[in-house]
Amino acid sequence: MDIDRFIRQNEPSWRELEQLCMRVRTRKAVPGNDIERALGLYRKTSTDLSYARTLYGDVPLTRRLTTIVGEARATVYGAEDRTTSVIRDFFAREFPVAVWSGRGFIAIAAILLFTPAIYVAVWVSTSATALDTVGPEAELAAYVDDDFESYYSSEPAAEFSTAVLVNNIQVSFLAYALGIFATLGTVVVLVFNGVFVGEAAGIFHAAGEPGRFWGLILPHGMLELTAVCVAGGAGLQLGWALISPGDRSRTEAIAAEGRSSVAILLGLTLVFIVAGIIEGFVTPSALPTASRILIGALAEVAFLGYVTHFGLRADRTI
Repeated sequence: MDIDRFIRQNEPSWRELEQLCMRVRTRKAVPGNDIERALGLYRKTSTDLSYARTLYGDVPLTRRLTTIVGEARATVYGAEDRTTSVIRDFFAREFPVAVWSGRGFIAIAAILLFTPAIYVAVWVSTSATALDTVGPEAELAAYVDDDFESYYSSEPAAEFSTAVLVNNIQVSFLAYALGIFATLGTVVVLVFNGVFVGEAAGIFHAAGEPGRFWGLILPHGMLELTAVCVAGGAGLQLGWALISPGDRSRTEAIAAEGRSSVAILLGLTLVFIVAGIIEGFVTPSALPTASRILIGALAEVAFLGYVTHFGLRADRTI
């Protein structure tokens, strides 16, 4: 059976399952026949998902069915207290699955961020002409000797951490929201931030102080830049739905990717809180450089391990 016929034949049952799940979620008292019907459609759609994965490998179709089946599973078997169940399901399934399923776009976002960062860092650190374009020698010396480091202790730690959190959320929202312009807005935000990071690294390397730069940027930067890449990946995914909606209309594709992206942005808020705490309390602390970097590395490994573990586990059980 070709993919178009497969979709036409099964589309009505998928839509019915979505409607039943919406009805179950919005009612306090749910008729037993609705639950029974939803359970049957859930099992059928799970089979359709396995069939689609095996025979077609169509990413938009499998992503759509994965979302439908995941939401149906949480609805049909959600007998626990709604609030507790929703929170647990969000962090154990919805957020990590959204990040895991978008890993290809996140990888592209990382390339868009780190490629200009590396290029600019090498250029500025090895070219006197490039260094002159960045700023006057006296300003660069002040930047290396005092300004960059004093930035992290310019305010009380709690206030600074809050300010960093707000700024990071704004950057991530821009990286996501501007993706609606056929990915171009997201590309600009990622490249611009990459240039900024590369310029700072290049200045310190040119001054012969690379250790001071990496000692200040890595504790919080590993987790922070990873989160920016995840938000950028969501923006690219949103923009790509506009360019190539697959078997859906552009409106349906954007709406579906938008729902997945909202989960990513909500989850990233917690990630940015952790990064902000590290930047406010660990980065400017008197701890040895190795200890500060180790704390940042542990936070980064914990996040990547969490997304990989729960993303894979949820993907396999759907």
